Amino acid sequence: MPRNDEFLFRLRSANPIETVIGSYVQIIRRGRNYVCSCPFHSEKTPSCTIFTDNQSFYCFGCGAGGDVITFIMKIENLDFTEAVKLLAQRSGLEVPERNSADSKLAQRKTRIYEMNRLAANFFYTNLFKGPNKAGLKYFVQRKLTPETIKKYGLGFAPDSWRELSDYLRSKGYSDEEIIDAWLGGRSQKTGKSYDMFRNRVMFPIIDLRGNIIGFGGRVLDDSQPKYLNTSQTPVFEKGSNLFSMNFAKNAETKRIILCEGYMDVIAVNQAGFENVVATLGTAITPNQARLISHYAEEVIIAYDSDGAGQKATQKAINHFADVGVRTRVIHMEGAKDPDEYIKKFGADRFRMLLDDSFDANDFMLDKCEAGLDLASEAGKVEFLNRASKVLAGIESPLEREVYISRTSKKCDIPVQVLKTHIDDILRRNARSQQKREWNNIKSSVTLRRDDVNPEAVKFKKEAKAEESVICYLLRHPEDLSEIEETVPPDIFITSFNKKAYMALLKVMKENERFSVSLLSDELTFEETGRLTGIEAKNREHPVTRSVFEDCVKVLKNHSSTDSNDLSDDDLQKLFKSKKK
Repeated sequence: MPRNDEFLFRLRSANPIETVIGSYVQIIRRGRNYVCSCPFHSEKTPSCTIFTDNQSFYCFGCGAGGDVITFIMKIENLDFTEAVKLLAQRSGLEVPERNSADSKLAQRKTRIYEMNRLAANFFYTNLFKGPNKAGLKYFVQRKLTPETIKKYGLGFAPDSWRELSDYLRSKGYSDEEIIDAWLGGRSQKTGKSYDMFRNRVMFPIIDLRGNIIGFGGRVLDDSQPKYLNTSQTPVFEKGSNLFSMNFAKNAETKRIILCEGYMDVIAVNQAGFENVVATLGTAITPNQARLISHYAEEVIIAYDSDGAGQKATQKAINHFADVGVRTRVIHMEGAKDPDEYIKKFGADRFRMLLDDSFDANDFMLDKCEAGLDLASEAGKVEFLNRASKVLAGIESPLEREVYISRTSKKCDIPVQVLKTHIDDILRRNARSQQKREWNNIKSSVTLRRDDVNPEAVKFKKEAKAEESVICYLLRHPEDLSEIEETVPPDIFITSFNKKAYMALLKVMKENERFSVSLLSDELTFEETGRLTGIEAKNREHPVTRSVFEDCVKVLKNHSSTDSNDLSDDDLQKLFKSKKK
């Protein structure tokens, strides 16, 4: 979409960054700014600062940064155009008419959304009207109502190599586009394209804005793989989305039920629980845990009761602890999963099961007893060794004391003995953490690998001078022409700083009101964060005119003495070229 700086200024003004970020995470006032736990990485101490004066944010932990548009692009996985539309809708503004074509990526994503919608309609229609009724029989056997099938847009992929592809081609899509959407593939032997989903019941995956971003397909026989999910595409990333989150986000509760599979979610939702989601064929990821934390204060894990489900439960508990979400675990007796439990005992019993769910710490401590005989001394010692690790991981001192007391009674040992042991573990953990942090500091000074600007490690002084020049430009945009004349981009040494500086010069010339989101076509999210960090880290030590001039000297001196670093062969080549 066009970079209409007047409209974008109004858009940012209508969406204060502290209000928008505050709708995703809890923010805390610190003077005129705010701090919060970064929504882009797991942390226990807030390291993300929201600057109200220039409406930007920067995480001093992971380096994420930008303005309100950049934030929405990252957290909602949107491109620039989509983020602007979302913020405009949020604030009641009308987006100006387009006077230029969308970016190639935006066009590509739009085409995939369209193909996914057509494919979903194709699968849904085929479920009811296709010659093969196996998919419909399967859903009926699973006790799904027509209303639920329609609500989730369930369907059936025919047992055909080309039927969906032929349908999409008739709508104007090429084989390359169909493959790009992961609705088709191409044979390495013959070079011919084919339908990716065949003879499977289909589950559309819908994002928070209602777009169909991918599919899950389940076979009805013994074929492998049992479940086939859309792989990564421009609109879909498996580890960052959740099935049925589009419904759960609107539930009138701060509790979310986490299930293991599509059918579990659908059965629980049909029983009257909107607040239920599932991961997409993988164990829950930190990104999915953070997504849930935006909508819930408590998660109830309702994984299968088999060994794999219990292992997945323990991993999920750790991820939710990292993002500060309370976790409980249901213990199902007489059924292997929520779907079977509801069919056997009904929705009311399932609701009681949720209300009586175990605290996560109880669950973890119960697991510590597995395979042990607590009547024996050896069993008690092993249990206490296992339990101590769980107890030391409880953040709340008060909660930790309660569980220490309970555990000491179970093993019939003095509570003070166990408490002293846990305190020793906490001290060792604290020392280990300090050592890790110190090692990180040392490595950041010496051996740190800088993926954004790798040359900065070699040219530390020059890179710092470049950053100061960039910071001076950001603080004094009115002096743009003079700064560019004094510091031509050619005298920059490191590639990223040069790229960022040139992008700034270009965008500032084209727009009266600058904001970092205007650089979205020029810089990646990581690069935008680095640029925001340059300004954020220099707030306490502003770059004065005198400092700016000193930095210019550093860069010009390097350029003039650059030949001193050349090898003898390079000097001879340079001499010959000058002679010619």
